[in-house]
Amino acid sequence: MAALNCIDLSDSDIQKSVSLLRQACLDSGFFYVVNHGISPEFMDEVFSQSKRFFSLPLDEKMKLLRNEKNRGYTPLLDQHLDPANQIHGDYKEGYSIGVEVPEDDPQAEKPLHGPNLWPTADILPGWRETMERYHREALEVARAVARIIALALDLDGNFFDQSEMLGDPIAILRLLHYEGKISEPERGIYGAGAHSDFGLLTLLATDDVTGLQICKDKHVEPQIWEYVSPVKGAFIVNLGDLLERWSNCSFRSTLHRVLVGGQERYSVPTRHMWSLLDAEI
Repeated sequence: MAALNCIDLSDSDIQKSVSLLRQACLDSGFFYVVNHGISPEFMDEVFSQSKRFFSLPLDEKMKLLRNEKNRGYTPLLDQHLDPANQIHGDYKEGYSIGVEVPEDDPQAEKPLHGPNLWPTADILPGWRETMERYHREALEVARAVARIIALALDLDGNFFDQSEMLGDPIAILRLLHYEGKISEPERGIYGAGAHSDFGLLTLLATDDVTGLQICKDKHVEPQIWEYVSPVKGAFIVNLGDLLERWSNCSFRSTLHRVLVGGQERYSVPTRHMWSLLDAEI
């Protein structure tokens, strides 16, 4: 198991948080965040609603198939995160939700901007409201973490809040369901293939089923993979390629993957990229 630092967002000792976060970013780019302000009861509701969606018949889910704006449903094996080593796609299904932008809004012409796809209320009552609320609250947690990251980079705490720096956020919420097929890395079978995230940072909420692995040094052969333990009520946070580049590679965007051991697994990553990425996506 990987030993990760834990950042307490309720801690009044900001220098302690900055020090712990800086050490984590230099070491692996992965850390826990606790006391983030999203209630355990609401997190349980998010996971309950996620399970309700993935329990729908496949033909109902396929009515919401992902569109060109990266909104909607992605079926099993649709995504190939590590095509060089995978014989099939990832053994997971997903659902992507972004910032809601009306179709007639000029902003909808930009990459990853537009209206979301939603299950109808008669099929999943309250589902949209739950996910929209979670999207908003997760964005606020990401902003709080970004302020500590700014201080860890010896920048002003509000550096990432500046409109001219990051503008309106591109925050993609993904619901993920791993069906339980046992991963066999030696045969190219993975829950999710090895990859790094390309944005600024990712907040990961997960159930209590272990599966996430990180590789702190992707250049070492053979690669050494460590499991990251789920912690009840905590986000697992990792940095993306964008932040690694902005920090002149001093902060780490680390390779990670998911191995499944026969149990179903649910997780909710929220990837925060912000609008500066528009020209590169």
